[in-house]
Amino acid sequence: MALLTSVAAPAIANSSSNKIHLTVAGTYATGIFDEGAAEIPAYAPEAKRLFVVNGADETIDALDLSNPANPTKLTSATLPISLKAYGSPNSVAVHGDLVAAAVEAPTVTDPGSVRFYTVDGTFLGAVTVGALPDMLTFTPDGTKVVVANEGEPRGDVNPDGSVSVIDISKGVNAATVKTASFTRFNAQRAQLQKQGVRFINADDTVAQEVEPEYVAVSPDSKRAWVTLQENNALAIVNLMTARVVRIVPLGTQNHALPRNAFDASDKDGRIHIVPWPVRGMYMPDSIAAFTTGGYTWLITANEGDDRGETARVKDLTLDPKAFPNAATLQQDENLGRLTVSTIDGDPDNDGVYDALYAYGGRSFSIWATNGKLLYDSCQQLEKITARALPKEFNSNNDENDSFDSRSDNKGPEPEGVAVGKVGARTYAFVGLERIGGIAVFDVTVPRRPHFVQYINNRDFSGDPENGTAGDLGPEGVEFISAADSPTGVPLLVVANEVSGTTTIYYVK
Repeated sequence: MALLTSVAAPAIANSSSNKIHLTVAGTYATGIFDEGAAEIPAYAPEAKRLFVVNGADETIDALDLSNPANPTKLTSATLPISLKAYGSPNSVAVHGDLVAAAVEAPTVTDPGSVRFYTVDGTFLGAVTVGALPDMLTFTPDGTKVVVANEGEPRGDVNPDGSVSVIDISKGVNAATVKTASFTRFNAQRAQLQKQGVRFINADDTVAQEVEPEYVAVSPDSKRAWVTLQENNALAIVNLMTARVVRIVPLGTQNHALPRNAFDASDKDGRIHIVPWPVRGMYMPDSIAAFTTGGYTWLITANEGDDRGETARVKDLTLDPKAFPNAATLQQDENLGRLTVSTIDGDPDNDGVYDALYAYGGRSFSIWATNGKLLYDSCQQLEKITARALPKEFNSNNDENDSFDSRSDNKGPEPEGVAVGKVGARTYAFVGLERIGGIAVFDVTVPRRPHFVQYINNRDFSGDPENGTAGDLGPEGVEFISAADSPTGVPLLVVANEVSGTTTIYYVK
């Protein structure tokens, strides 16, 4: 069913830099709560159709977007695209009239597949890729599809993470697949770890440890950058040779600096954004490449993720030299409740922690193409949401009346990011997975972004399970340019995983 939801809280904007303004056009709701019924969107301009991963139904839904105010689900003999017989879809991408879906195998550790369809849902062919294909994208020239194969472990089986490069330059029927493997880095584990690449299990190889998450491709279609989220690293891939050229550690934020202040406790009953003696691992999820000023730049949403190697600060033994005020820090209203890593911060493995490492940067970052950090938004996202929604600050995404409940664990949790041009300006749209909403920044000058708007299409007085709470859990974000828009007005599409809703915003 389709509906138009109301904005629960007034959008806030920086009037001095507000070159654009987002308003809700329309929403399509699956009516399915907390089962991943709206995850990743991809738009086909000529057909004016939006394809959305529906994990709950194991389909790719197709929405008619000819009227953004009233997106409607298309049904026919071939739509929605059912993938139940092949596995579960994780991602979808569109180029021209070609739709590509990344499908994990029924046994997740087995090789997955990429299946190709027309925009009408007619099956064209399939190829085998690595285990757990989590995200895919077309190269700008349309000749290749690049797939991040996450290769997550299940039980005693831990398949290699990899990047598949599918050449479709001669058509889908003649598609060939090359694998950009990480095996050549197996002998470099100690060196990479010393450089700052994060590894968890000493018994696994580098190829088993890396879990490719998200892909961005260069404008010339020759290079890709792949986030290795749990490793807090970035892989640079040569798409001409399907070879991983380099693994780049991304480093950490120093939360002891005032600019990197954050709220660390879910038990203090207040908004308390202050510096703490903690290092924040960026651990980006999504990544996008964009060009401005004649150069290519990378932008990441620094969500953070773990594989279970966590503890609360109050349950650790802190080194008295590094933390002379440990007893105070470990109180629940201070750092005691903060979720941190148990494999970082104890270099001599004596069980005493010399440093504390938290998950995610609670920020977005802009990087040079070699992985050098150029800009980080630091505490801005928490400050912006605190200002816009002081009674709902750091809420969770599956229940209302959850003020401050995520302060101990990644805060607003930036997850998705898209970049688009409106006129002569370039904008970044950052989705916040927990409290919800989209934060918009002007990134025309990548070293000096500035805040434009925060809008949250969530109703904090509604009932999430009954579908009256609006959008919950932004996952995938896609910008549609004015040239491709069905109305000539730029659009932003946001797929919301928890509420199972897909919302379209006018950008003008």
